[in-house]
Amino acid sequence: MGYRIAVAGATGSVGREVLNILAEREFPADEIAALATSRSQGDEVEYGESGRMLKVQNIENFDPAGWDMAIFAIGSAGSAAHAPRFAAAGCTVIDNASLYRMDPDVPLIVPEVNPEAIDGYRKKNIIANPNCSTAQMVVALKPLHDYAKIKRVVVATYQSVSGAGKAGMDELFEQSRNIFVGDPAVPHKFTKQIAFNVIPHIDDFLDDGSTKEEWKMVVETKKILDPKIKITATCVRVPVFVGHSEAINIEFENEISAAKAKSILRESPGVMLIDKHEDGGYVTPVECVGDYATFISRVREDPTVDSGLSLWCVSDNLRKGAALNAVQIAELLGRRALKKAA
Repeated sequence: MGYRIAVAGATGSVGREVLNILAEREFPADEIAALATSRSQGDEVEYGESGRMLKVQNIENFDPAGWDMAIFAIGSAGSAAHAPRFAAAGCTVIDNASLYRMDPDVPLIVPEVNPEAIDGYRKKNIIANPNCSTAQMVVALKPLHDYAKIKRVVVATYQSVSGAGKAGMDELFEQSRNIFVGDPAVPHKFTKQIAFNVIPHIDDFLDDGSTKEEWKMVVETKKILDPKIKITATCVRVPVFVGHSEAINIEFENEISAAKAKSILRESPGVMLIDKHEDGGYVTPVECVGDYATFISRVREDPTVDSGLSLWCVSDNLRKGAALNAVQIAELLGRRALKKAA
């Protein structure tokens, strides 16, 4: 017996990717509903590559009673408006927005890292999906933390424009085209020109000079992995369409060598280690697009601290950073939680 699952925001980049991944992974769905705002009502979206089309329904009028779960990719305002209604009707919400991530009654889940936390979903019937950059980083950190206990993390991100949605991707394309033909590259979505440039600013600035994106990486990693870990982040938008990269420096309480770290990562769930000390012996964002894995390269010891490592981490942000992680949560929910409740 399968599940009845709704995908809210089905016409957006993440929502479409959710539908693709549900089909790819053969999620046991007896029925799937594609939801969006009234503007998209009646449109059709493809479910995977089978050619099966789903007619988009208006989320405002959708009755969630009798549905098992809903994956939300509609932003914090949409989640605030609809998630409590779905949850109250008995439909468990898996939310991609930031709204509920730091709610103590809402589990924040990366299935390879803290699957046991999902048992707390019953408090509000809502499960939060972490920030895209946090998700891939904690997949890399978890097995190393289990072995040598992480004290401190310093991370610099190189985040693709797809993290800002379709508008971000369109702006990179249009600015690049304009520059080639001699037209001005005027920023609209981003604060400065993104084509052939990098912008050290994602989300709003906070009082301490950090940005909200950097704050998210700090507090979410603590909630998912360990509140004692000290973290500092610098988040940068780069002119890449899909795929987030991270340069991560880690200080440990216990001794760990680069060789041992590679051995651990090679066997870790969700991780693909590609680390050859030669030209091209590492993974770049272009190569990770469409893949499920979090790729790790450039693992090396940091001689400036007693027990330290540096590494390079790359992942498809629309997949592991959003849609894939949400579907993995749905799979975990089906295996671990809904069966318990049945």
